[in-house]
Amino acid sequence: MPSDLSDPPDTNPLSARSPAATPRRDEGQRDEGLFDRPDSPCIGICSTLFDEICQGCGRTAMEVSNWVFMDDAEKQAVWERITREGTARRFRPE
Repeated sequence: MPSDLSDPPDTNPLSARSPAATPRRDEGQRDEGLFDRPDSPCIGICSTLFDEICQGCGRTAMEVSNWVFMDDAEKQAVWERITREGTARRFRPE
């Protein structure tokens, strides 16, 4: 009696083998640089214990503490604001 020992077809639409598991982008679409920079703006000079805005990265204490819970759009908005402001040590020439 022959038996089929091959893997059963994957029916989970989010499995690694499924094309649905990979987000698709239109040709030419870009993620506005979010993935071209470090995940966190932190440079290891945190002053949020004493300041409303961190002197190292330019984020508020709330943004620093909630960074790991933010989605990509929220992180992008923070990156854009701190880059536009340019007051943090992160943006000063050495």
